[in-house]
Amino acid sequence: MLLEGFIAAAAAGAGAIIQAAGTDAWNGIRGTVARLIGRGETGREQAELERLDRTRAVLEAAQDGEEGERVRIAQVAAWQTRLETLLEGLPEVEQAQVVAELEALVAQAAAARTTDTVHNDFRGATFTHSQVQGSGTMTVTNNFDK
Repeated sequence: MLLEGFIAAAAAGAGAIIQAAGTDAWNGIRGTVARLIGRGETGREQAELERLDRTRAVLEAAQDGEEGERVRIAQVAAWQTRLETLLEGLPEVEQAQVVAELEALVAQAAAARTTDTVHNDFRGATFTHSQVQGSGTMTVTNNFDK
Protein backbone atom coordinates (compact mmCIF):
# COMPACT_ATOMS: atom_id res chain seq x y z
CA MET A 1 0.00 0.00 0.00
CA LEU A 2 1.24 3.47 -0.76
CA LEU A 3 2.56 5.70 1.99
CA GLU A 4 -0.13 8.29 1.22
CA GLY A 5 -2.80 5.65 1.88
CA PHE A 6 -1.24 4.84 5.26
CA ILE A 7 -1.11 8.48 6.21
CA ALA A 8 -4.72 9.11 5.20
CA ALA A 9 -6.02 6.02 7.01
CA ALA A 10 -3.97 6.75 10.13
CA ALA A 11 -5.03 10.41 10.17
CA ALA A 12 -8.70 9.53 9.81
CA GLY A 13 -8.44 6.83 12.49
CA ALA A 14 -6.65 9.18 14.88
CA GLY A 15 -9.27 11.85 14.33
CA ALA A 16 -12.01 9.32 15.03
CA ILE A 17 -10.36 8.28 18.30
CA ILE A 18 -10.13 11.86 19.51
CA GLN A 19 -13.67 12.71 18.35
CA ALA A 20 -15.06 9.71 20.21
CA ALA A 21 -13.48 10.61 23.57
CA GLY A 22 -16.28 11.79 25.81
CA THR A 23 -19.08 10.37 23.66
CA ASP A 24 -21.28 7.31 24.05
CA ALA A 25 -19.21 5.63 21.33
CA TRP A 26 -16.01 5.79 23.40
CA ASN A 27 -16.12 2.31 24.95
CA GLY A 28 -16.70 0.60 21.62
CA ILE A 29 -14.03 2.60 19.83
CA ARG A 30 -11.64 2.19 22.76
CA GLY A 31 -11.97 -1.60 22.59
CA THR A 32 -11.66 -1.67 18.82
CA VAL A 33 -8.47 0.41 18.85
CA ALA A 34 -6.93 -1.71 21.60
CA ARG A 35 -7.64 -4.92 19.67
CA LEU A 36 -6.41 -3.37 16.44
CA ILE A 37 -3.07 -2.25 17.85
CA GLY A 38 -2.70 -5.17 20.27
CA ARG A 39 -3.00 -7.68 17.41
CA GLY A 40 -4.34 -10.40 19.69
CA GLU A 41 -1.77 -10.00 22.45
CA THR A 42 -3.57 -9.47 25.76
CA GLY A 43 -0.75 -7.48 27.36
CA ARG A 44 -0.47 -5.13 24.40
CA GLU A 45 -4.25 -4.66 24.30
CA GLN A 46 -4.28 -3.80 28.00
CA ALA A 47 -1.45 -1.30 27.48
CA GLU A 48 -3.42 0.33 24.66
CA LEU A 49 -6.56 0.51 26.82
CA GLU A 50 -4.54 2.33 29.45
CA ARG A 51 -3.04 4.66 26.83
CA LEU A 52 -6.53 5.40 25.49
CA ASP A 53 -7.77 6.14 29.01
CA ARG A 54 -4.89 8.58 29.50
CA THR A 55 -5.76 10.23 26.20
CA ARG A 56 -9.36 10.70 27.27
CA ALA A 57 -8.27 12.09 30.66
CA VAL A 58 -5.92 14.59 28.98
CA LEU A 59 -8.68 15.71 26.62
CA GLU A 60 -11.19 16.09 29.44
CA ALA A 61 -8.72 18.07 31.56
CA ALA A 62 -7.89 20.48 28.73
CA GLN A 63 -9.40 23.93 28.83
CA ASP A 64 -11.66 25.11 26.04
CA GLY A 65 -10.32 27.52 23.48
CA GLU A 66 -6.76 27.61 22.23
CA GLU A 67 -5.33 25.31 24.90
CA GLY A 68 -7.98 22.69 24.25
CA GLU A 69 -7.36 22.88 20.53
CA ARG A 70 -3.61 22.46 21.03
CA VAL A 71 -4.20 19.40 23.22
CA ARG A 72 -6.56 17.89 20.64
CA ILE A 73 -4.07 18.48 17.82
CA ALA A 74 -1.26 16.91 19.86
CA GLN A 75 -3.38 13.87 20.68
CA VAL A 76 -4.43 13.39 17.05
CA ALA A 77 -0.77 13.59 16.00
CA ALA A 78 0.28 11.05 18.63
CA TRP A 79 -2.39 8.55 17.61
CA GLN A 80 -1.73 9.12 13.93
CA THR A 81 1.93 8.26 14.50
CA ARG A 82 0.97 5.09 16.41
CA LEU A 83 -1.37 3.98 13.65
CA GLU A 84 1.15 4.75 10.89
CA THR A 85 3.80 2.74 12.75
CA LEU A 86 1.36 -0.15 13.11
CA LEU A 87 0.53 -0.12 9.40
CA GLU A 88 4.16 0.11 8.30
CA GLY A 89 5.09 -2.96 10.36
CA LEU A 90 2.43 -5.25 8.93
CA PRO A 91 2.53 -7.57 5.91
CA GLU A 92 0.61 -6.19 2.91
CA VAL A 93 -2.44 -8.42 3.44
CA GLU A 94 -2.80 -7.29 7.04
CA GLN A 95 -2.25 -3.66 6.05
CA ALA A 96 -5.35 -3.76 3.85
CA GLN A 97 -7.32 -5.38 6.68
CA VAL A 98 -6.23 -2.73 9.21
CA VAL A 99 -7.05 0.08 6.76
CA ALA A 100 -10.56 -1.41 6.37
CA GLU A 101 -10.88 -1.61 10.16
CA LEU A 102 -9.79 2.03 10.48
CA GLU A 103 -12.42 3.02 7.91
CA ALA A 104 -15.05 1.17 9.96
CA LEU A 105 -13.78 2.95 13.08
CA VAL A 106 -14.17 6.33 11.36
CA ALA A 107 -17.73 5.42 10.33
CA GLN A 108 -18.53 4.30 13.89
CA ALA A 109 -17.26 7.59 15.32
CA ALA A 110 -19.18 9.60 12.72
CA ALA A 111 -22.38 7.72 13.50
CA ALA A 112 -21.97 8.59 17.17
CA ARG A 113 -21.93 12.29 16.37
CA THR A 114 -25.65 12.88 16.48
CA THR A 115 -27.40 16.02 15.45
CA ASP A 116 -30.98 16.62 16.48
CA THR A 117 -32.98 19.32 14.76
CA VAL A 118 -36.27 20.67 16.02
CA HIS A 119 -38.35 22.71 13.63
CA ASN A 120 -41.19 24.87 14.94
CA ASP A 121 -43.41 26.85 12.61
CA PHE A 122 -45.28 29.68 14.34
CA ARG A 123 -46.75 31.35 11.25
CA GLY A 124 -50.32 32.37 11.93
CA ALA A 125 -50.16 31.26 15.57
CA THR A 126 -51.67 33.34 18.36
CA PHE A 127 -50.20 33.29 21.84
CA THR A 128 -51.94 34.61 24.91
CA HIS A 129 -50.35 34.53 28.34
CA SER A 130 -47.22 33.04 26.83
CA GLN A 131 -43.52 33.75 27.02
CA VAL A 132 -43.25 33.20 23.25
CA GLN A 133 -43.65 36.38 21.24
CA GLY A 134 -43.53 36.96 17.54
CA SER A 135 -44.19 34.80 14.55
CA GLY A 136 -42.25 33.10 11.81
CA THR A 137 -40.11 30.01 11.61
CA MET A 138 -37.57 28.85 14.18
CA THR A 139 -35.08 26.04 13.72
CA VAL A 140 -32.94 24.83 16.62
CA THR A 141 -30.05 22.46 15.97
CA ASN A 142 -28.31 20.70 18.83
CA ASN A 143 -24.92 19.17 18.08
CA PHE A 144 -24.01 16.56 20.63
CA ASP A 145 -20.38 15.96 19.73
CA LYS A 146 -17.24 17.01 21.51
